[in-house]
Amino acid sequence: MKVAISLPDPVFKAAEVLAQKLKKSRSQLYSEAIAEYVGTRGAKAVTAKLNAVYGSHPSGLDPALTHAQLEILSREAW
Repeated sequence: MKVAISLPDPVFKAAEVLAQKLKKSRSQLYSEAIAEYVGTRGAKAVTAKLNAVYGSHPSGLDPALTHAQLEILSREAW
C-alpha cells in the first residue's frame, strides 16, 4: 500500500543515510521501523494489562500448596 507522510528534514536525512548504510530501500526501512514500533507498543500494552490484573489481585501461592511443594522437594536428592 502506498502512503504519503511528512517527516522533519533531520529525520528524513537520517533515514536516508541509514537506508543506504543498510543497503535497503527507503520503503523497506520505513516498513521495518513501523513494524517494530507497533510490535513494541503492542507488547507494552499486554504487559500493562497483566500488571493491572496482578496488581489488583494477590499473586502468591496458597500456603498449603507451598507447604506441599517444599515437602516434596525435601524428599528429593539433589
